Amino acid sequence: MSVTVLASAAMIAAASVSPADIAVQDVATSASAEQTAPAPDPVAPVAPTILLPQPAFNAPTTVPAQPPALDQISQPQDAIVVSGEREVPQDPMQAVNEASYNAVQAVDGAVIAPLAVGYEKAVPAPVRKGLRNFLLNLTEPVVALNFLLQLKPGKAAETLGRFAINSTIGVAGLIDVAKKKPFNLPYRVNGFGYTFGYYGIGTGPYFFLPLVGPTTLRDVVGLGLDRFLMPFAVGGPLKHPAYVYGGFVVRSLDDRVEKDALFARIREESNPYASYRELYLKTRQAEIDALKGKADFQKEGSVELPPATARPVVQAAPTPVPVTVAPAVPQTVFVSEPVVQALPAGYAPRR
Repeated sequence: MSVTVLASAAMIAAASVSPADIAVQDVATSASAEQTAPAPDPVAPVAPTILLPQPAFNAPTTVPAQPPALDQISQPQDAIVVSGEREVPQDPMQAVNEASYNAVQAVDGAVIAPLAVGYEKAVPAPVRKGLRNFLLNLTEPVVALNFLLQLKPGKAAETLGRFAINSTIGVAGLIDVAKKKPFNLPYRVNGFGYTFGYYGIGTGPYFFLPLVGPTTLRDVVGLGLDRFLMPFAVGGPLKHPAYVYGGFVVRSLDDRVEKDALFARIREESNPYASYRELYLKTRQAEIDALKGKADFQKEGSVELPPATARPVVQAAPTPVPVTVAPAVPQTVFVSEPVVQALPAGYAPRR
């Protein structure tokens, strides 16, 4: 109990001391410390104190910020967007069309291309050109009819003149005499698909059909009308199966030979399907614009594919070469130790 009383008295005494008294005591204490502290030696240099950073074991770990998503990165207004990599409104069935394109390319590489190469080697170039002229000459009446439907009687008369000249002087169209002097009547592409486009009918959905290739709903309907009216415009023999199948085979092989460089060029694109689709749609639109007088009339080969888009070159990671480390050969250490052998019993040295 006495200890408790003493502790209580000490607490009361400490509480009764004023802050001013505490400050006076602190000043006095510091003054006495200054008087008693030894003066520093002016000769001895003071070594600098080097503070090493101490690892903060309990410091919070800073987590690096995650990179923003691609759709959150702001793009400049002048950024170029490759439309060939995206879906276009004219191609609502892109997945089906692309699968058809890939299947046709597989068949082309395995069957059509080798046949076309054989056809090119077996048939001389003048003969191939003559067959091509013959098949084009048969389409002239339908071309002239569509010029009339487009209210272009002058072009229709020129086309009929071409047909008459090549069918007679050109030996049934085997020789294109009309495009040379003094006639100067070049071949002009036309058909019901062009007439539909001329009067503002839209392309409709885009298709890639196995036996037709790239086309649209408008163009495939127009092509069907062209093929249907050709026998009536030219003559009954065009309905014979020999011409129908024979003409289709010759036209397909010749077209494959003529477009071999184009197909090779398209395969260099990063997206061959989209590039072929874009080329077809732009070519067709250019031809229709020419019919409307918005550009020079479309001639064969005037619409070309833009410069190739180089494929991104992905370098494969180098294959690690296994390094064979020879096992360390232990070094032989020779140790010489004295051998002490006990003398036999009863041994006495000689004297």
